Amino acid sequence: NFTMRNIVTIILAALLLLAGIQTANAQNKKDWREKIMSEKIAFLTSELNITPQEAQTFWPVYNQVNKEKDEAMHEVFRAYKAMSSAIKDNKSAKEIDNLLDKYLSALEKQRELDNKTPDRYKKVLPVEKVAKLYVAEERFRRQQIHRLHHHKGGEKKN
Repeated sequence: NFTMRNIVTIILAALLLLAGIQTANAQNKKDWREKIMSEKIAFLTSELNITPQEAQTFWPVYNQVNKEKDEAMHEVFRAYKAMSSAIKDNKSAKEIDNLLDKYLSALEKQRELDNKTPDRYKKVLPVEKVAKLYVAEERFRRQQIHRLHHHKGGEKKN
């Protein structure tokens, strides 16, 4: 027979196990992001042939731009999710209109950031390297997509 103490012990063990799994998943996601970012930095450094002097001024700007882009992207996603939920929940036209405005505003802020970014890079790199940066970032992105589509669990898919 199970006693209340046994039930509580089982529930606590299950909760600790779940918390451990969530922590491990969060750590794995963080490790994965850090691994990809390390690969990207190495790839960009090589592709752009960044000098040590350029690296000192470029990487802080690049990291700040990426932080701002991540924040802008998350804001777009939050606004989209809120708007989508309001539509699904049959909220009032006025509320949906307000959420649509927030979504469009978040998209506009994201575009403005994208438009201002090249000038920020041109302050720390020659224009040729700024152009190479955009080409290299796209090449890296495509390389990662190719990797995802053609490899699963270390085995090549057909």
